[in-house]
Amino acid sequence: MSKKRPFITVENATLRLHERVILQNSSWQIHTDEHWAILGPNGAGKSTFVRALWGGVPLRSGRILFNFAPPKTDVHRTPPRDAIGYVSFEIHQTLMEHEERQEDVRAFASKTDEVTTVQDVVFSGILADRTVTPVDEERCAEIAFRLGIQPLLPQPITSLSTGEIRKALIARALMKSPQLLILDEPFDGLDEASRQSLAESIDHLMTASMRVILVVHRLEEIVPNVTHVLLVKDGRLFMQGPKDEVLISENISQLYECQLHLEKSNGRYQVTHGTEGSGPIDTDFWCQENHQDLPDILIEMKETTVQYDGRVVLDKLNWVMKRGENWAILGPNGSGKSTILRLILGENLQGYANQITLFGRRKGTGETLWEIKKRIGAVSSELQVQYRKKMSAYDVIASGFYDSIGLYQYPTPEQKKIVDEWIRVLRIEDIAGQPYHQLSYGQKRMILLARAMVKSPALLIVDEPCHGLDIPNRKRILEVLERIGQTQTHLLYVTNHKDEILSCVTHVMRIHKGKVLKQGSKADVLQK
Repeated sequence: MSKKRPFITVENATLRLHERVILQNSSWQIHTDEHWAILGPNGAGKSTFVRALWGGVPLRSGRILFNFAPPKTDVHRTPPRDAIGYVSFEIHQTLMEHEERQEDVRAFASKTDEVTTVQDVVFSGILADRTVTPVDEERCAEIAFRLGIQPLLPQPITSLSTGEIRKALIARALMKSPQLLILDEPFDGLDEASRQSLAESIDHLMTASMRVILVVHRLEEIVPNVTHVLLVKDGRLFMQGPKDEVLISENISQLYECQLHLEKSNGRYQVTHGTEGSGPIDTDFWCQENHQDLPDILIEMKETTVQYDGRVVLDKLNWVMKRGENWAILGPNGSGKSTILRLILGENLQGYANQITLFGRRKGTGETLWEIKKRIGAVSSELQVQYRKKMSAYDVIASGFYDSIGLYQYPTPEQKKIVDEWIRVLRIEDIAGQPYHQLSYGQKRMILLARAMVKSPALLIVDEPCHGLDIPNRKRILEVLERIGQTQTHLLYVTNHKDEILSCVTHVMRIHKGKVLKQGSKADVLQK
């Protein structure tokens, strides 16, 4: 049996993120025979900690020793990035920002036919100073097969869903055969089958020489071969040790400051809430908007078809959403769910080539984008990627009155009251005054829901609203959405988690490869 050796050593490290100092004097060590999962509330410092291991956050004091670094390198200072694979929302955001700039350059150079494909993204994971070899192509094909993205390789990266992009980024990280793989919320955006497949792949990777650090919010996503767990709370390392010693109900309840019960079955964990309630949700302040002028049919799509370079994303979709209905759209990654939302929001130009009617008005009959969005609030990963303004979280919420990315008109006293009420309802008082761009992924999600609701929209579109949320915030946001669905605001709800389908949802559409498998009342569609 080989002797246990240090793999990474963190010694009295203090991190600096913008103006904030976190994880003061923290020490932690991973050995060569260990794989770690990291858990903690939103904003606790989990992502900041793993970014420091990758070299993305500076140390204020202390040191991190990369004991696996090649010989004759300074293991005390520089993370060996060539030996580290890293996947996170920040990497996703950076990719899309780069692609936006590339599209501007192509438009200026009259090269609009050029695109960045998924294969281009995957190959960018290897060293930039050498050309792609036949061995690289073979490895790319192998990884694509393992992750189920072979058909996506020639497709433009901008045509993919959030879950598909996440798979592409994992493939990119694996291309250089890293010694350390850091996965920050890798399951977010994936459908049930993809989550199961990825969990099996990660678990299999842990049987080889590569070490894995897995950051998750859902305890059921901790794969069996994880050996140790680190709990992070309030910017400090709260608890660490072997998995079965750390993951007990008492520790998890202390971590999230609520009553939770933890059970383990077949190597996987499940958590349930205690009996205490979250308290009533006041709705009087947001029911002021009168939607009595709404037509009987809110959305109608006839024979709607969308395709990219011969790839059919929506295939002759026929669908009607009527007044008084709340809909959920279910389907695997790449089935067309996000495309439907983009068509409604006016973010896909192919909507004007189809027969789509919103609030009684046919698309393409002279309406502006602002007229479309006036009655719609939206929360999605795409919006989160796009919203990159450096401003306070409070101002981001207030920008919802004007449907703008940024706040260019100061809110009225009455609007401020509404913003304050939503901050109270979502219990985000502690982050509302902070810079939005410095918040965690999950905290931004809560801010964007408040932004979507301040104008009391006739239709609220929520695409995976629980992405990045910890256990208490996930429970709270589902309770709030449940209450919204009982008001004059209609819900169009997309989720990959069956257990998060709201009671207020009246109708369901199941879609696969751009075709509707079944649609109708929730009871009829979800029956086994």
